[in-house]
Amino acid sequence: MPSVPKDLVRDASGSLGDIGTLVPLGLGAIGFAGLAPVPVLLGFAVFYIATGLYYRLPIPVQPMKAVAALLLTVQVSSQSLVASGVLIGAILLLLGSTGWINRAAGLVPRSVLSGLQLGLGLMLANMSLGLMATSLPLGLVTLAMLVITLKMLPNWPAALIGLVGSVAIGAALGAPGLTLPVMDSVAFALPELPSMDDWQQAISTLVLPQLALTLTNAIVLTTLVVEDYFGEQSHRVTPARLSVTTGLANLFLVPLGAMPMCHGAGGVAAHYRFGARTGMAPVLLGISLLMVALLPGGLSVIEAIPTAGLGALLFVAAVELALSRRLWKAKPSCWPVIVITALITIWADPFFGLLAGVASETFRAAWVRRQEIAQSNQDLRP
Repeated sequence: MPSVPKDLVRDASGSLGDIGTLVPLGLGAIGFAGLAPVPVLLGFAVFYIATGLYYRLPIPVQPMKAVAALLLTVQVSSQSLVASGVLIGAILLLLGSTGWINRAAGLVPRSVLSGLQLGLGLMLANMSLGLMATSLPLGLVTLAMLVITLKMLPNWPAALIGLVGSVAIGAALGAPGLTLPVMDSVAFALPELPSMDDWQQAISTLVLPQLALTLTNAIVLTTLVVEDYFGEQSHRVTPARLSVTTGLANLFLVPLGAMPMCHGAGGVAAHYRFGARTGMAPVLLGISLLMVALLPGGLSVIEAIPTAGLGALLFVAAVELALSRRLWKAKPSCWPVIVITALITIWADPFFGLLAGVASETFRAAWVRRQEIAQSNQDLRP
């Protein structure tokens, strides 16, 4: 009997590396934002398979974090979601095909980006705690399993362990699970055309904050991380190509019911850490998602997930979103900008948070320059 190649085994294991993002945010949008499950899962499946075949490396596919967080925390219409996917897709396709992506990625100050992530993460964490409260013992146990696995067994698939454990314990406790929308869940009929209000909501609430994260984390940083891990093998992975593939996926799949999707630097590290080395890893995960979406009884796997268990997974994702690496590396003078951006994001919405952050960062930069000039003049005095 022929043995299974080691590379295939490693890629199969590594394909699960990034489900800590895909599962809580993707399933959260299905279970609580009312998105039809089959189109969402098929969207991820198609993009994952296409990504693996094109890049031939374990490049991840993830829900767009800002969009997912807002879907779970504020009222966003399905027409606004379609509008955001079309707008984000068109903008990224334009930036990638023209090469402007390298300039655009540097427009958003890092302090403002950290504040946006912090505010969105806190909003998502607040919702996560509410979900965990539906069965608090189960939520806490699931959260403990996730934390222990992440800290003590870093090479194990923490999200999968937490998910399986949550389902098993939830079944024993009779904890409430997800209720998926079934009406029109398989149909691919185009939704109603977005109205002017839908386009306006998409631009102010979804598109601008998400583009700030996508241009930096999902494109520029992803390119750098892939180069670090794969060296010369990463020649196909460039900011322009990542921008084009992300743009095409959103432009054509979101109007069919998929969630807005992107790549991600953290996902590259997660896939690599769990063993993925080739494009077979995303292809395998895409095939698995196809099976869940299309095979009879596949969606029952999602419905078996307890609400409290999903809350624990969402809480971990929220903490990861809020406490980014750049947050800890921020200069002390940047913290007021970060806090202002986060507070306005929570109080109003990410668009006003972005505006407030840019304004406060402009003031901070001017103040720092003034201090430096004053110090320089003082040093020159006899």
